[in-house]
Amino acid sequence: MPALENPPYRAPAWLPGGHLQTIYANLLIRVPPVESRRERLELADGDFLDFDWIDGTDGTLKDSDPLRTKVRVESYAPVVVLFHGLEGSANSPYARALMAQVRARGWHGVVAHFRGCSGEDNRLPRAYFAGDSADIDRVLRHVKSRHADAPVYAVGVSLGGNALLKWLGEQGAAARTLVELAAGISAPLDLTAAGHALDFGFNRRVYTARFLSTLKAKSLRKAARFPGVLDARAIAAATTFCEFDTLVTARLHGFRDAEDYWLKVSSKPLLKFIAVPTLVINARNDPFMPAWALPSSADASPSVILEQPASGGHVAFPCGPFPGNLGWLPRRLMQHFDRHR
Repeated sequence: MPALENPPYRAPAWLPGGHLQTIYANLLIRVPPVESRRERLELADGDFLDFDWIDGTDGTLKDSDPLRTKVRVESYAPVVVLFHGLEGSANSPYARALMAQVRARGWHGVVAHFRGCSGEDNRLPRAYFAGDSADIDRVLRHVKSRHADAPVYAVGVSLGGNALLKWLGEQGAAARTLVELAAGISAPLDLTAAGHALDFGFNRRVYTARFLSTLKAKSLRKAARFPGVLDARAIAAATTFCEFDTLVTARLHGFRDAEDYWLKVSSKPLLKFIAVPTLVINARNDPFMPAWALPSSADASPSVILEQPASGGHVAFPCGPFPGNLGWLPRRLMQHFDRHR
């Protein structure tokens, strides 16, 4: 299949600025749901991971739609794995948009939910975090076990993008046994810069407050379930990511505090070790990730394509005439996959 024609990203004139692009795309552009199949993977540590699958091709005749049209499918069709962002899920607009594109091609797709993000709290006194390479590895090995003969393409968005890029850098050439192509979208590559940006001014009042409303609720339930592990009173009073990541993320995952966590799990220093062809897209007006902290070509390996459009916001990239759509990003990802297959 030839590469899709998809011009470089330019924001529509009717939607200027990173904040407007981010908020409008994530809250006001409607993306229809994509029917999926839920699979639960029980883990050796007693926890679980939930996968929402888009079944494309398996080498058999199958019912593909309500009209029960028979479609022949092939075992070698690619599998697109999506690692969602902070407090995201298969219902996030970007996940729906990408899985719709995957389904339209007849490929397999799967949204791999991080622990506690599939609609049910996870079982252990731990959560998910931006550098959880072990769970990235678990997910990819599971997907490959289900589709041993198919190429696997991994996409990470925001927090999931940082975790995926970190895993790719740590694995180097060994990552090719599980993943043929990859992409990181709006990843907070420098978590220290991103964390401080989110804890200041408008970002703190809008984005951080919104994230903390659900993160704190989950953490308070965990504190009640595991007495003595977390400080419920301090968590309830937290108003910044620095406070939350010190009280919860660092405490649950073995870091000294938020600054220690942010420094140790940032993926930017690992970009130079990535061997899998990887597209990394960051808008330079992303409210979450300051443009000055974005990597240059000197920070990345030859396998990494850095794409940094002037606009696009955070996991947004709206396009088209009003009221707009989210079609640009899925098309860009398919273009990347087609050109490197």
